[in-house]
Amino acid sequence: MGAGSWLQTLGDLPETRLEIGDGTSIAGSCVLSAAVDVRLGQNVLLARNVYISDHIHAYTDTERPVLSQGVEKLAPVVVEDGAWLGQGVVVCPGVRIGRGAVVGANAVVTKDVPAYTLAVGAPARIVREFGPEGERTDCPAASQR
Repeated sequence: MGAGSWLQTLGDLPETRLEIGDGTSIAGSCVLSAAVDVRLGQNVLLARNVYISDHIHAYTDTERPVLSQGVEKLAPVVVEDGAWLGQGVVVCPGVRIGRGAVVGANAVVTKDVPAYTLAVGAPARIVREFGPEGERTDCPAASQR
């Protein structure tokens, strides 16, 4: 766990879970914030300044400051074994990043990233498949580049 990183669970719900698998490496200034469920598998690599959250701030009530509105869009986040999230990646609620997937620097991940694919951009999109032939995920998006 790198310097300046922040692990947070919101509220006092007994079922809230923030789980980090064996061998996972978290560089400095990363934030993992769980209101429901954030799970990193084994041997996951997070570069600096990665932000992963299973919720967002509520903001639609114009009569109250955002700070006073609580959170919404609660949905579990899973980063599977061996994935690598590059510098400055943001992972939004409800996302699953597959085994061995790579997410490029400064990507904003709003949808699932299949195993053994490369996702880049904001919002992140799949640009390449790789990995062992028998373990590749069906990824039609990669062939539509």
